[in-house]
Amino acid sequence: MSEGHGEPNQCRKESVAGAAVPSDSPVTDPGQVRAGNSDSGAAKFDGPRGKAGALKKSARYRSRSLSASSADSYSSTSYTDEDEGAQPHEKAIAAGQPNPPYCVRNIEQNAFGRREIEIAEQEMPGIMALRARAKDDKPLKDAKIVGCTHINAQTAVLIETLAALGATVRWAACNIYSTQNEVAAALAHAGYAIFAWRGESEEAFWWCIDQCCTPTATWQPNMILDDGGDATHLMLKKHGAAFKNIKGIVEESVTGVHRLYQLSKAGKLCVPAMNVNDSVTKTKFDNLYSCRESIIDALKRSTDLMFGGKQSVVCGYGEVGKGCCQALKALGCVVYVTEIDPICALQAAMDGFRVVKLNEVIRQVDIVITATGNKGVVTREHMERMKNGCVVCNMGHSNTEIDVYALKTPDLLWERVRSQVDHIIWPNGKRIVLLAEGRLANLCCSSLPSFVVSVTAATQALALIELYNAPNQRYKRWTRDQSRRDPETREADVYLLPKKMDEYVASLHLPTFDAHLTELTDEQAKYLGLNKVGPFKPNYYRY
Repeated sequence: MSEGHGEPNQCRKESVAGAAVPSDSPVTDPGQVRAGNSDSGAAKFDGPRGKAGALKKSARYRSRSLSASSADSYSSTSYTDEDEGAQPHEKAIAAGQPNPPYCVRNIEQNAFGRREIEIAEQEMPGIMALRARAKDDKPLKDAKIVGCTHINAQTAVLIETLAALGATVRWAACNIYSTQNEVAAALAHAGYAIFAWRGESEEAFWWCIDQCCTPTATWQPNMILDDGGDATHLMLKKHGAAFKNIKGIVEESVTGVHRLYQLSKAGKLCVPAMNVNDSVTKTKFDNLYSCRESIIDALKRSTDLMFGGKQSVVCGYGEVGKGCCQALKALGCVVYVTEIDPICALQAAMDGFRVVKLNEVIRQVDIVITATGNKGVVTREHMERMKNGCVVCNMGHSNTEIDVYALKTPDLLWERVRSQVDHIIWPNGKRIVLLAEGRLANLCCSSLPSFVVSVTAATQALALIELYNAPNQRYKRWTRDQSRRDPETREADVYLLPKKMDEYVASLHLPTFDAHLTELTDEQAKYLGLNKVGPFKPNYYRY
């Protein structure tokens, strides 16, 4: 645990003019990264904001003291503050190690991180059962996996499972705020090549991913496990020759899958990719059940908010939006929903939620949650009209849903009140509460239910095993000569997880609930035209 554990978080002070805002949005050229954020002194804010200029241009944040109780009441996914001086990779480079074996915030935290991993293992029965069943067969022997996901205790269980199945891994974070520093330290201490820490600058973010993607004499990656598509895009753009040796890509987020389909349509995706996000076990369990619990945890830990009677609007009624709406409604919130899809809108209406346009309710709501996977959902114009104290957060993968860039202006004051919690203050004194600077709130401001992550982790592991061991004819690999194929057929190299594997992942978790499946008789199986052991539903079935 860091020396600052239990102490009030200190507020960052950065220059508005010089601040480089880290982004999870799709990259245009990963090889050309912007300079990271640099801390600088800020002008002190004294008294009421005057008409001559409420904010000095050099001030982005102002300090605010916290009582020990308020600091202790917040427990983030990492107990270490993200602003502990120089970025770790800068220290490594300065020490003459431009390519270190690992790079984490503080390796001395490894014992605490190991305890976190052991706790997670107890609540992840599926991935642990898969590890026990397959470790002797080593289905991932000689696999060299580039991982770019959130790095927390649950991911550590997945990483160590992949290693137990024979793989060698190098891992970076897909989000600059979601890394548990103590877990990264535990993995690095155990010998894994981990490049991540909480509070990475944008330059450090891409440096870490590049450390995993860059081929060397001893490291020739042949698989990618991605969350958001950043590792895939960087390797394609910067290490094109090595990218062609990749046997398969596994992607677990809406944003990353969308980017894969874009590459496929453009004829640039020359290796098979598995869309895990739309597998049943990911969509129906991680997206729905996990978000249903973690959204409340994130809001409670970061704002101490009382939900009863509050008015909230959830933008998007996909599986994530459904989970958020169910949780808020259960705690007494009045919930509105915005949607572009008439089918999802009809679902929301029949679930008892009023479907509105955001402009219709933005002045009255207390909580705004985005869960669309889109960009520009909540704009500066919307935030100008919000009531004082409105809480704004994002549950989608990308930080583009809330227009945070539009808030980086000299007329607005940023006040860091807790880790990942900023008050944005207008010249008239109105403030809104922004969580995690518009990034994924449930990973930045809380923890995840380990059991649900076990479902996703097992799905990812099986997808890697399937792509790595599949015969060449099963999944198409496109060559330059085939790049002129009909654009309508180019999505063929992005696949869904086979239904049988979805069912297998579910079966791994049923013993936890002492659940007993009914078995079909021979006559029943013949009547339905099914194999007695599955799959039990056709691919087009909507659960």
